[in-house]
Amino acid sequence: MRIIPAIDIIDGKCVRLTKGDFSLKTVYNENPLEVAKQFEDAGIQNLHLVDLDGAKAKQIVNYKIVEQIATKTNLKIDFGGGLQSDEDVHIVFNSGVKQITGGSIAVTNPLMFQSWIEKYGSDKIILGADCNNEKIAISGWQEESTLDVIPFIKDYQRHKIEYVICTDIAKDGMLQGPSFDLYRHIIERCSNSSSDQSIKLIASGGISHIDDLSKLKELGCEGVIIGKAIYENKISLKELQRFL
Repeated sequence: MRIIPAIDIIDGKCVRLTKGDFSLKTVYNENPLEVAKQFEDAGIQNLHLVDLDGAKAKQIVNYKIVEQIATKTNLKIDFGGGLQSDEDVHIVFNSGVKQITGGSIAVTNPLMFQSWIEKYGSDKIILGADCNNEKIAISGWQEESTLDVIPFIKDYQRHKIEYVICTDIAKDGMLQGPSFDLYRHIIERCSNSSSDQSIKLIASGGISHIDDLSKLKELGCEGVIIGKAIYENKISLKELQRFL
């Protein structure tokens, strides 16, 4: 199971939100590159980088920081936040990211998102299936759609999606443990089907203790994104090394 620390960016700074609420923002570092280098020095290989300004603006905003981290570290970056056009995707791939995550665009413009899967391949495109009460949320979690998370994922399986990041928004930033039942349900319903591509599920939200990682690995998660637990010293970078 891949360990994927998260860096969320607002105003060029490394921040964390609680339940996706922009008014509940904590700044952890003024320099995201510094944080990324700390992860790399600890043996981390992957990074989940989110442009929260971009998610709100519906276009990429912090691309210079993306480029800086991509060129000055060897981290394999998956990037999300505000990707709403072919040009945005072109910019971030040219900046050096390895994968992109599309959430809102997969809801509001499925044909465009499907075209990215076809153009770049399913190993490069991640479906963002962030939900609240199992309803997909979009626009930096500011809007809730009417789409149920399982049918949403299964529909994109038919379009050859392979990687899926799922965040239970109610758990995000709460440090109260992840949604094990939700992830178990998704893996059971969206895997081992003869007609659908099996997914690689990346769990996100609520990670609070090193034991959470063992449980997610047992469930069959391909990766886990960790944010506030690292920044609040609930899980140390040294503890993570046993999963690397």
